[in-house]
Amino acid sequence: MAATVEGPELEAAAAAGDASGDSDAGSRALPFLGGNRLSLDLYPGGCQQLLHLCVQQPLQLLQVEFLRLSTHEDPQLLEATLAQLPQSLSCLRSLVLKGGQRRDTLGACLRGALTNLPAGLSGLAHLAHLDLSFNSLETLPACVLQMRGLGALLLSHNCLSELPEALGALPALTFLTVTHNRLQTLPPALGALSTLQRLDLSQNLLDTLPPEIGGLGSLLELNLASNRLQSLPASLAGLRSLRLLVLHSNLLASVPADLARLPLLTRLDLRDNQLRDLPPELLDAPFVRLQGNPLGEASPDAPSSPVAALIPEMPRLFLTSDLDSFPVTPRGCSVTLACGIRLQFPAGATATPITIRYRLLLPEPGLVPLGPHDALLSHVLELQPHGVAFQQDVGLWLLFTPPRARRCREVVVRTRNDNSWGDLETYLEEEAPQRLWAHCQVPHFSWFLVVSRPVSNACLVPPEGTLLCSSGHPGVKVIFPPGATEEPRRVSMQVVRMAGRELQALLGEPEAAVSPLLCLSQSGPPSFLRPVTVQLPLPSGITGLSLDRSRLHLLYWAPPAATWDDITAQVVLELTHLYARFQVTHFSWYWLWYTTKNCVGGLARKAWERLRLHRVNLIALQRRRDPEQVLLQCLPRNKVDATLRRLLERYRGPEPSDTVEMFEGEEFFAAFERGIDVDADRPDCVEGRICFVFYSHLKNVKEVYVTTTLDREAQAVRGQVSFYRGAVPVQVPEEAEAARQRKGADALWMATLPIKLPRLRGSEGPRRGAGLSLAPLNLGDAETGFLTQSNLLSVAGRLGLDWPAVALHLGVSYREVQRIRHEFRDDLDEQIRHMLFSWAERQAGQPGAVGLLVQALEQSDRQDVAEEVRAVLELGRRKYQDGIRRTGLAPKDAALPGSSAPQPPEPAQA
Repeated sequence: MAATVEGPELEAAAAAGDASGDSDAGSRALPFLGGNRLSLDLYPGGCQQLLHLCVQQPLQLLQVEFLRLSTHEDPQLLEATLAQLPQSLSCLRSLVLKGGQRRDTLGACLRGALTNLPAGLSGLAHLAHLDLSFNSLETLPACVLQMRGLGALLLSHNCLSELPEALGALPALTFLTVTHNRLQTLPPALGALSTLQRLDLSQNLLDTLPPEIGGLGSLLELNLASNRLQSLPASLAGLRSLRLLVLHSNLLASVPADLARLPLLTRLDLRDNQLRDLPPELLDAPFVRLQGNPLGEASPDAPSSPVAALIPEMPRLFLTSDLDSFPVTPRGCSVTLACGIRLQFPAGATATPITIRYRLLLPEPGLVPLGPHDALLSHVLELQPHGVAFQQDVGLWLLFTPPRARRCREVVVRTRNDNSWGDLETYLEEEAPQRLWAHCQVPHFSWFLVVSRPVSNACLVPPEGTLLCSSGHPGVKVIFPPGATEEPRRVSMQVVRMAGRELQALLGEPEAAVSPLLCLSQSGPPSFLRPVTVQLPLPSGITGLSLDRSRLHLLYWAPPAATWDDITAQVVLELTHLYARFQVTHFSWYWLWYTTKNCVGGLARKAWERLRLHRVNLIALQRRRDPEQVLLQCLPRNKVDATLRRLLERYRGPEPSDTVEMFEGEEFFAAFERGIDVDADRPDCVEGRICFVFYSHLKNVKEVYVTTTLDREAQAVRGQVSFYRGAVPVQVPEEAEAARQRKGADALWMATLPIKLPRLRGSEGPRRGAGLSLAPLNLGDAETGFLTQSNLLSVAGRLGLDWPAVALHLGVSYREVQRIRHEFRDDLDEQIRHMLFSWAERQAGQPGAVGLLVQALEQSDRQDVAEEVRAVLELGRRKYQDGIRRTGLAPKDAALPGSSAPQPPEPAQA
């Protein structure tokens, strides 16, 4: 495409537009001019528009410094158009010739038709920025190497296999990106780019780097991720200005130790390489990321045959948020999901190719099986197909934030097997100071979640008998005599400690004390053939020589009973100086109390509840620039101050509620009252009430939009939001009745906080959707979930002044955003609706569109709207699955696991 088109050929190209009825196209093209910017990449026929302008030579054209042109054009017409640029746009400073505006049937961006550039473009003396991304370049055009003033060169998503030596002669180049190409080597002359500050060569085929790369003395950022690098030149330590070095997803077995001495380096990313050893300077450096390396493992043996040397590396997959499935072949693979979860399929894990599907579910009481003293640390991960056994165990890494209280507690991955839940052997790996991996090996797929529980000690009891001790409380023991069981059975124990101060405050008795609380469970028959001896420490501060036996009580609880039973008179308590021993044939819960109270069972129930209660505060804040957006959150008391400091920059509202107490996994709901209602349907909204489930280590936060039927133009609306325990009742009480219920001893009401919608002035009245007429539109599909026109309208009504950021993250061009702003300059709502629905219409039928919308919302710091979209999709998926299940088309493993929780142990018989 090096030839230029002049004279009659240019006139013929310009006349092509006239022949199609565009005789006045030149004058109509002028609106594409915005000051010194000319954007012709948004509309079809951009080349013809530019040729008309070149023929007519309007005065505005001489002032253009920034030009954008799509390369999805006829190659000859594109060549003719580009040849005119040096004569017609001599002041051009930025030239964007990109493809990627069109997508294939799978949603992937298509490359443009550009394969070369006219030689005459070297005459653009003022050009400083050249973007040739998403094209079909196999070699770098020669004219680019003559653009001496070029400061930024973008060549991503082309077909380049090499870069020319002459590239090193560009004296002003500061930014170079050549990602997603086919580069196998780099020219040594690259090191001569003394002004280069940012270099991105990720997603190529590089296996070595030239030593000359150490000559890039001005380089601030270097990205070499996702290549085939096996080693690094020592000259990298000469990049004294380097701040960021990205080397993840390569084949590095070692790195130069001198990298730790780079004075300005703030981040070194070495994830997912083959590093088995690392210099101590790098191991201890806080800016180094090392996840996914076999550090400390022995080096594998050399291949035993030439064939073994040719075995390909295990594939690595990094999934984006719009994908919910991936293939696995017998070669195995390493997969990182968009939510940060990792899976490792070893070679041979499956004999035939298989498609794995996943989804991350919000925790619900019926889906999350928790014991009385467990705490949930993660959302629920579902992996399908369920029940398919792998030939080798699959590695699973789940991210979670560690709990603050970790003494005598442990973190495990809980999964469902057949119709019961069980805990997997779990190892913890640090991902960041406040982020840990829970790593386990799984033989088949099901539902998985991360749980914190009291330390569990277990053993297999043989017929010969054995001894089981608590690792956290050495004085707690269970002695199994010979003959206690005919077949080996598995038993486990958990021990929970209660602070003496809490008990004394509850009983009002300074001398009251209790032992650790012991829970015993077993597999197999409910009873043992011979009595089993249990040893518990005496309550704190009490010894066997000085205690008053009439004040010592052995309590027993068999779920699901409501109270604890005093079984002191039914057993023989053998006391030593420090311990009490007794015999049982069944396992359950046991607790030693020392108190002057006579009826201890009811007090024990209250004390046990106190052990499991969390002290929390409820908050209701309104966004400062959009008071109709209300944030509701339930926070543990120790997190309130820090959370409010972070939120009050964007929100305002009343002080948090008084402290209330809640159980882990307890349901509650928020009801807006006094003229305020929830605006729009939500999956978590029942009869206008917002449903919550409290989990102490999760966020427990929801953002909702409210409205009112009262006249806001006359005065502000002063309403309120009240919080109630339990699920939303079938008959939702009226406010007056609810107020009466608050006065009762067993009232479900917890707190009420004020909500104020300010008075509307003049034309500020709500017009969301007023008079709107839009074509029917569904985004997504039935299986993954639809966003209907109503859903999109609800999203549009929530974006407010954040809509331009969302638009840019959706791929809408800056020029298009400016055009919408100008066209609807007096109507913010119409700006938002026009942007969102025009984008949705372009995405109709395209896979991944809903995922793109969610990702754009998150990138624009609108996590609240993103979560709402996810909830709508999840509701749609459930309705779809329920529908096909009713028709008998759904596989058995498509259903949620229901509400079955671990079965409690049988009551003990003394």
